[in-house]
Amino acid sequence: MRVVPTLRQERALLASGARLVAGMDEVGRGALAGPVSVGVVVVDAATRTGPKGVADSKLLTPAAREALAPAVRRWAVAYGVGHAGPAEIDEVGIIAALRLAGRRALAQVRQVCGDVDVVVLDGKHDWLSAPALDLFAAADAADDGAPDPAVRTLVKADMTCTSVAAASVLAKVERDAILVELAQRHPEYAWDQNKGYSARAHMDALGLHGPTPHHRRSWNLPGTAASVG
Repeated sequence: MRVVPTLRQERALLASGARLVAGMDEVGRGALAGPVSVGVVVVDAATRTGPKGVADSKLLTPAAREALAPAVRRWAVAYGVGHAGPAEIDEVGIIAALRLAGRRALAQVRQVCGDVDVVVLDGKHDWLSAPALDLFAAADAADDGAPDPAVRTLVKADMTCTSVAAASVLAKVERDAILVELAQRHPEYAWDQNKGYSARAHMDALGLHGPTPHHRRSWNLPGTAASVG
């Protein structure tokens, strides 16, 4: 039986003094091509139960995600999707790229509702907060001038927290649309079907044609001897 996400965690944080709570989730972390994308959805004390059918994006069909996205946007206090491209992933690594995409998403919601107080992050690793000695993150923080919000990590938050599940839906819809558009320029990789992940057609095309500028060239790309470019 599918677990139905609720606002229980978000409401507990709001009851403890937070004014704005954001659910955040990433998509594309394990892909070979395309950006890594981070969705964020903000709720407050007045937010009602989320749209019917909201769930972790991996559990939904593409049609269901597309149908839910407008309802999520109407329901949220604010929302955003940030991206970090393949060149950025190659330059700084996937964790710093996740942080960069997450901060870009937060910058979008900041224009609507100001700084959020707490971010509920799916998983057990806080990749959003800047480590004290991370020079890239320090430079990034100086660029947007925004303080780091408090972060609460929660395993399976994308399945149990409505705001996180909603964020995953928005991120997946937006990233999929990017890969479908890129597939028109590079149809041999079938990105409209595999969204940049290591499906057979994608790996076969890598072996035949090599990587494109949209591939993460610092990764060990299957089907090609050129793992770094």
